[in-house]
Amino acid sequence: MLHNIAILTGGGDAPGLNSVIRAAVKTAKLQYGAHVLGIQDGYEGLVQKADPWRLDMPDVAGLLYRGGTILGTSNRGDPFHYPVERDGKIVKEDKSKELMECLNDLRVDALIVIGGDGSLYIANELHKMGAPVVGVPKTIDNDLSATEVTFGFDTAITTATEALDKLHTTAESHHRAMVLEVMGRDAGWIALESGIAGGADVILIPEIPFSWDRIYDKIDGRRKVGRKFSIVVAAEGAHPSGGDRIVVESADQTHGLDRLGGIGQQVGYEISQNLGMDTRVTTLGHIQRGGKPSTFDRILATRFGVEAVHMVVKKKFGHMVALRKAKIVYVPLEEAIGKQKFVDPDGQMVQTAEAIGISMGR
Repeated sequence: MLHNIAILTGGGDAPGLNSVIRAAVKTAKLQYGAHVLGIQDGYEGLVQKADPWRLDMPDVAGLLYRGGTILGTSNRGDPFHYPVERDGKIVKEDKSKELMECLNDLRVDALIVIGGDGSLYIANELHKMGAPVVGVPKTIDNDLSATEVTFGFDTAITTATEALDKLHTTAESHHRAMVLEVMGRDAGWIALESGIAGGADVILIPEIPFSWDRIYDKIDGRRKVGRKFSIVVAAEGAHPSGGDRIVVESADQTHGLDRLGGIGQQVGYEISQNLGMDTRVTTLGHIQRGGKPSTFDRILATRFGVEAVHMVVKKKFGHMVALRKAKIVYVPLEEAIGKQKFVDPDGQMVQTAEAIGISMGR
């Protein structure tokens, strides 16, 4: 018999997190009569032994269309490398035993972890220590290889596409080049799919190092046939051939991963300088993470939340839910982590973009 299911959200937020929480709570309550404990601020809430939120039906009412996560999240709470201050310096310590003690103190029968590759890697390590963990994949970048799609991605590309629609009208009115920088540090799915849907002329992604000359050729070619404006979409991890990604803050400064950003400004500057064209740059930033989840993301997140609880009942610990061939399946965390899904430079999606005249900068 189930008594307490704990649930947490880790890493960056994504539209649909609250939909997963809602589905998990309703399934646990209505199907199994179990209690659900909401852990605050990801793994940090367990390491710090913060009081959990006992989630009941009224607590999840109205969450289906609400962005973000009511539980809070953190991408700096890795219990195996937890940042603490010692003698005025930040050092990393292993706090995994404290986390396991917290789970025991709370009498948790299972822990549902909703997160991306980093959070699920931690979940797998905790599973090896004996924690009854199940995973729910989350990332707006859609770069987890074990699932065909992650919730949050559809909302993110819809947001980016709507931004491109708006930029089109002002770009055409003023005969400008408009550069839109979107998220995508390692994988260019957001840039690629929103670029195709939003009618971009140039798409720059991390998987295809670009040539400045190819960008200039595309934009100048449009001007020669009377198309006096151009739209460029650049993923934050895009970089020129032989060049590096632009890092705003190093991993040492962030206590995690390098924080990227600025490729949009660089592309805009180079277009202006080399083509003498009036250019403007928009960085979409965290707008891609916010707002109401799309219909697709609400449904997928709900399916994931329901199946996560069913997985707990079946004691399929050390696994995560995934979407494959329109069905929810269970995948071992060991197989799911550390394998990112990148855009194939010669794949069908890139071929589609190039077939309709979009330059990939190569």
